[in-house]
Amino acid sequence: MFSTIEIAKGVSLHIRQSTQFKTVNFSIKWRKPLTVKDAAERSVLSNVMQHSNGKFPKSADFRSHLDDLYGTVMYLDASKRGKDHTVVLNVETVNDQYLAETKVLDDVIDLMQTVIFNPNFENDRFVSSIVEREKEMIIQRIQSIFDDKTRYAQHRLTQIMRPNHPASISANGTIEAVKEVTTESLTKAYHSMINNDKIDIYVLGDVDVDALQQKLVNALSFKNRETIPYPETEDESKAEKEYTNEKQDMKQGKLHIGYSTPVKFGEEDYPKMQIFNGVFGAYAHSKLFMNVRERESLAYYASSSYSSHYGLVYVVSGIEPANEKKAIEVIKEQLEATQNGEITDLEMNQTKAMLVNQLKEALDSARGQIDIFDQYKDLGEEFSVDLWKDRWSKVTKEDVQQMASQLKLEAIYFLSGKEGSGDANN
Repeated sequence: MFSTIEIAKGVSLHIRQSTQFKTVNFSIKWRKPLTVKDAAERSVLSNVMQHSNGKFPKSADFRSHLDDLYGTVMYLDASKRGKDHTVVLNVETVNDQYLAETKVLDDVIDLMQTVIFNPNFENDRFVSSIVEREKEMIIQRIQSIFDDKTRYAQHRLTQIMRPNHPASISANGTIEAVKEVTTESLTKAYHSMINNDKIDIYVLGDVDVDALQQKLVNALSFKNRETIPYPETEDESKAEKEYTNEKQDMKQGKLHIGYSTPVKFGEEDYPKMQIFNGVFGAYAHSKLFMNVRERESLAYYASSSYSSHYGLVYVVSGIEPANEKKAIEVIKEQLEATQNGEITDLEMNQTKAMLVNQLKEALDSARGQIDIFDQYKDLGEEFSVDLWKDRWSKVTKEDVQQMASQLKLEAIYFLSGKEGSGDANN
């Protein structure tokens, strides 16, 4: 899918020549072990680097220059996956071959070099006023989770299930950690990211691979770096308590249930767990939707998700507080039915079709191709839709039953209004 070379120790360049898109897409990903402090600093850093640099210290001038480059899109973001924190620079620009002038790609690469290696410094550090402004933006982003009750409930459940673990650390850190960021600490975080992070550089488009490779090697002069050790984390069940009910000013209740599974991303049983999740609750044909929502009318929505890097399965539902006990009961019944092998051919076939369609849809976009290759590249095999379609097709009802039987209930979290129900276990 992508051809890969190492341009420096710990720095990989992945290029895919394709006529599928009329644009050229770049994605540069800096990775290091996820901690609260680093997440806070690097989220602020991505905002600071996105809006100004040494050549364009004012955001308006930077955006104007991007417009001049035929509407080139360039932005930075922070995210997490597994035990990694990632800062990503994404770029999408027009392909030179569709233009009368053919310097745009070179200009875009020069601008990428500027954004990365020529930050907006005063006296060898970031500008204090810009840092403070972007800190406020990240704090607002973190605070926004409190306004979205579904996201808040999911965040609280994960905190209860895996305290002080990458699963419960936000990609933006915490408000307290963001407030502690200074111009000095941010400058140090920048130099650490440029010089120490593992880096993957992706390019996808109708390009001359050899010529572009040489341009990027010259422009992105990253040095050799050593592997950063990951702090040890405890993956065994460490849920603080089995049941939690919190109350806020709201009407609809948010019932979130967390399970653990020994099966994680990339392991032999991973495709089986994907099918289990689809049969159990991931789609509109799944047991949770069809029974909790449709048959019993207990929920506004009900679904499951599989967090494969952490070995966790979540059930989320929006319910009337008075229906809490019944909803928990019916959710439990659906898991037990799957554990007992009560699985229809329709549930299996629709789940397999949905997984294949989702994969194909993701590959319809350049960013989707980059993200999928980035996720699957470490499995030591050539990624293809046919390979995964074949793996899913071989999963049996007995396999799904086995996956369901390995689930372990860890925590139930219920967020309800102040006039809502009491403890469901009473």
